Amino acid sequence: MRRGILTLMLLTVLGAAAVWGLGGFDGLARWAAGLQRDAQNAMANALRALHAGQPGALWALCGLAFTYGVAHAVGPGHGKVLIGAYGAGQRVALRRLSLIAMLASLAQATTAVLLVYAGVGIFALTRMQLEGLAADWLDPLSFAAIGALGLWLVWRGARRWWRLSADHGAEGTPYHDHSHHGHPADGRAEEPRAAHSHASHTRADAQPQPVASTAIPAAPLSDHAHGGEACPSCGHRHGPALGEVAALRGWRDAVLLIGAIAIRPCTGALFVLILTWRMGLEAAGIAATYAMGLGTALITVGVAALAVLGREGALLWAGRLTAVTRLMPVAEVLAGAVITAISAQLLLALA
Repeated sequence: MRRGILTLMLLTVLGAAAVWGLGGFDGLARWAAGLQRDAQNAMANALRALHAGQPGALWALCGLAFTYGVAHAVGPGHGKVLIGAYGAGQRVALRRLSLIAMLASLAQATTAVLLVYAGVGIFALTRMQLEGLAADWLDPLSFAAIGALGLWLVWRGARRWWRLSADHGAEGTPYHDHSHHGHPADGRAEEPRAAHSHASHTRADAQPQPVASTAIPAAPLSDHAHGGEACPSCGHRHGPALGEVAALRGWRDAVLLIGAIAIRPCTGALFVLILTWRMGLEAAGIAATYAMGLGTALITVGVAALAVLGREGALLWAGRLTAVTRLMPVAEVLAGAVITAISAQLLLALA
């Protein structure tokens, strides 16, 4: 059952990539743009109804904002591409990547709220000035952050591949201990050696003599040097465990992903926030903005699911575990290269 689902997701991802490469999504993009225009006009009518005090107008506004967010995410955009490429190139869990996609969309809505109320309330900027500020400053900053993340993935994947190749080339060579306290160089605790006593050299009919224990009591854990587990000789930890390193890397990547997406606010959110500010409906505008963010998140979470399940389907068909281990750094490099290329195209389009 699991193999069938993952295979279906892999085929879906490959088919979508082929359609995208052949320009088959152009019609979808035009449809999404038209839906955004219709939703924006309907939101303006809902705002007038809300200002007039008509019942249900707030729910209608939030529903239309949600629809606008879905249409906005379906059309061309860097958020879903960034999430999808990262999910394809990293062995990140579906739940984690879905949470990142959700937080990125909500953070993007937060950026719009902060930009509008700082620009309008403090600097008395108009809607055109705010949109110009977003286009002239926030767009290049967002695209540059995306490019930096892509280059980071390329560098990290290449480094992992080089380490795996070096380890593979060193297989079969005698082991050399280059660390203190007799620890192996990779930070793993040394296997305990069998106790050797002079009693083993006595005659077979001799009575065994009790041997005094020479075990060293474990000392309290401390946080110096380089291994993940407690040292059997000194009882100290010699650095973070592999799980702790992976967790740190995961949180760092999450912050970079969310930040790169959230820097650039949605123009539809700016439109709603400015109109509601002029009408004295600030709370309604903020609620509609976050409803729009949830609509965007619906698509990005779906893209995250496709990326993760498609990746697992590819790894399932990649063969044995060693092949999978060597495939992931290559996938990370390719994902970073795609992200970097998209960032370069976006930056060139602004020039």
